[in-house]
Amino acid sequence: MTISIGNDHAGTEYKFAIKTLLEEKGITVVNYGTDTNDSADYSDFVHPVADDVENNKSDYGILICGSGNGVAMTANKHQNIRAGLCWNKEIVHLIRSHNDANILCIPARYTALKQAVEMVEVFLNTEFEGGRHKRRIDKIPLSC
Repeated sequence: MTISIGNDHAGTEYKFAIKTLLEEKGITVVNYGTDTNDSADYSDFVHPVADDVENNKSDYGILICGSGNGVAMTANKHQNIRAGLCWNKEIVHLIRSHNDANILCIPARYTALKQAVEMVEVFLNTEFEGGRHKRRIDKIPLSC
């Protein structure tokens, strides 16, 4: 499995903790995020992560910024991307099981580091339920 990850300056610490977790599980991590706390524009790392997921170069993506909103909005501009903004494990479970999300967006300023790592675990271990949820996803247009 390969996961692309991106972060701005607000998510650097979180990115390193998540990257360590993923690598310990034998998952290949492609890092597009900043490695410093210097100000960075989130769109600069969102597009490469979304491109990787969209073009099947990565199985999933993880994006981290201060609120999580900017990365989610930007990623969802890409076709076939279903990026979900989550602030607890229950919502992570729903974006995977009901929405078949392929990118997890984490708000670093509104979640604790331990909580963010736990959310990644749920994201990796939750399967899409299909059924009525598949029917609903099929109604999301690729473009309007």
